[in-house]
Amino acid sequence: MVNTFPPGFLWGSATAAAQIEGAAHEGGKEDSIWDAYARVPGSVAAGDTPDRAVDHYHRMPEDVALMKSFGLDSYRFSTSWARVVPGGRTVNAEGLDFYSRLVDELLDAGILPWLTLYHWDLPQALQEKGGWTNRDTAYRFVEYAEATYEALGDRVSHWTTFNEPLCSSLIGYAGGEHAPGLTDPRAALAAVHHQHLAHGLATTRLRELATAASRPIELGITLNLTNAVPNDPTDPVDLEAARRIDGLWNRMFLEPLLLGSYPADVLDDVRDFGLAELIEPGDLETIAAPIDFLGVNHYHDDNVSGHPQPASARPSLKPTAKPGRSPFPGSEYVSFPSRGLPRTAMDWEVNPDGLETLLVRLGREYPNLPPLYITENGAAYDGDVVVDGAVDDPERRDYILAHIGAVARAIEGGADVRGYFVWSLLDNFEWAWGYAKRFGIVHVDYDTFVRTPKASALAYADVIRQSKEADRQAIADDARATLSQVEA
Repeated sequence: MVNTFPPGFLWGSATAAAQIEGAAHEGGKEDSIWDAYARVPGSVAAGDTPDRAVDHYHRMPEDVALMKSFGLDSYRFSTSWARVVPGGRTVNAEGLDFYSRLVDELLDAGILPWLTLYHWDLPQALQEKGGWTNRDTAYRFVEYAEATYEALGDRVSHWTTFNEPLCSSLIGYAGGEHAPGLTDPRAALAAVHHQHLAHGLATTRLRELATAASRPIELGITLNLTNAVPNDPTDPVDLEAARRIDGLWNRMFLEPLLLGSYPADVLDDVRDFGLAELIEPGDLETIAAPIDFLGVNHYHDDNVSGHPQPASARPSLKPTAKPGRSPFPGSEYVSFPSRGLPRTAMDWEVNPDGLETLLVRLGREYPNLPPLYITENGAAYDGDVVVDGAVDDPERRDYILAHIGAVARAIEGGADVRGYFVWSLLDNFEWAWGYAKRFGIVHVDYDTFVRTPKASALAYADVIRQSKEADRQAIADDARATLSQVEA
């Protein structure tokens, strides 16, 4: 597979601390909300916990060596708030030392560290004070960001504040599937606003610290974005459902960040749940602090309808029998009918064209959009088995290659996309699914922790190699053209 990407296009992979590190109570780390939530019976499939995860905490150099073998330009990882500031109290030097060693290992391997501050592992002690429903948590987040920057800012230039705030607000506080496992729409919208505020405050503070130290810094946020596709584009009921999901999933996150305001229609849709009352003077200006990039996570489109599903429709796939509710406040009636497309083991539709559509749309609708990076894209499939030291995973390989092709087409269509990070480097703790769903391009034996690159990893490495060869060829061609002009 050969696609033409802009010179310097960044190729990477991504993980999250809570999903891979393990060492849940080593090195001064205390409970995050995911440690606590996983111990609640019925919350995580098979009763799995992130206590050991895939032991990255002890095997980090081995994992960096794998990244280098694939030719990765960058590694997107998260720091654990519960490891850096356990209990939300005092800074833990031992926890920061782990990340300092990781950064050094990456730099020695020629890999750009790309740091995410929040990938859902709030200290449990802060949750017990209200978590993201408490406005004070936004200010505690800034303190955590400052401590992390003080330790790593001399070597880390790329900083992401939040990963997928939709999941850690709407799904965690309204849907009940993610930690802390609440089903309170009012709490979920409070979490949305306070995470937005935390992002803006931290972005401003980190830029101040970098400027004071005369260091380069690239600041951004990662959103998981979708195409809300009306099941019947001629049906006003389905069109209304698509508007609502687009508002709650996309615009409620994009527009405060980029435009400094919540969409008026969304505020109206959620008027019964108190979002507007949470906005204090100056909040929206803070939230709209300039960013240098927008991370886009995309796995699937969402086909939506305002009509109930027929009794014959297959039920949605759930990790456990734990009761929950719709994560979409004020739009709980919306349904998600199947379009008959292929599906992953997560029961998510496979439609690479959707990624192209999304990326082009973002540039068209937001004139002040910063450069884009695909910060997560990948798929879980069943049947990953090690045979003679290899893992054949053709469905995942094809998914990744098809979506890389979609990124290339989006760039040709005018989208300013500057990098692609496959999710995930390693099989890991997949949140409420525990260890039942494998997203990794590297297989992990959950008993021995042996790592085995899958066929998808080798195919991805080949894409990277071809892209870099094309870069080198373009540079050589430019040099020859320049020399010819001089000689002439």
